[in-house]
Amino acid sequence: MAPTRLSSAAGPVGSGADGYHERLRLPWWWWLAGAVAASLLAMEVWLGSGGVRAWLPFAVLLPATALLLWWLGRIMVRVRDGELLVDDARLPVGFVADAIALDAEGRREVLGVGADPLAFVVQRPWVGGAVQVVLDDPADPTPYWVVSSRHPVRLAEAILAARDVAHRTAPASAG
Repeated sequence: MAPTRLSSAAGPVGSGADGYHERLRLPWWWWLAGAVAASLLAMEVWLGSGGVRAWLPFAVLLPATALLLWWLGRIMVRVRDGELLVDDARLPVGFVADAIALDAEGRREVLGVGADPLAFVVQRPWVGGAVQVVLDDPADPTPYWVVSSRHPVRLAEAILAARDVAHRTAPASAG
């Protein structure tokens, strides 16, 4: 499936009052694999010893693995209050020229050999889809953002709907 270009008339789908929100969590099986790998490594260090070597590897490696896996899946993507929020990065939607929903193939194409090195990218390999947000800000050298999303069409619709609301209310707030 090629990139999906959305019209600016599309509204947010099932997004509620916040606009859109999504956490880029890890798949459940990564947690299982991490727990198994940490347990096996702890058992290798233990190797039937007594004393501190009996419990210390488990007390250190299992929580450290859980913390690492939580940290990998902590990224939040939101469209709220006229901004696209990705982790701690903020983009006012008034600077958005277009939002393009990408499937896995489209994401590979956008992030491939021809990718712009100035682009802002938050890509998670375990998330298949993404949204390319093309910017229209002469003061910013960043040409576009690429943000992973499990629901790229809904995210792109929410960005475009928030942009349209921002453009409609901009003249009223300036006067």
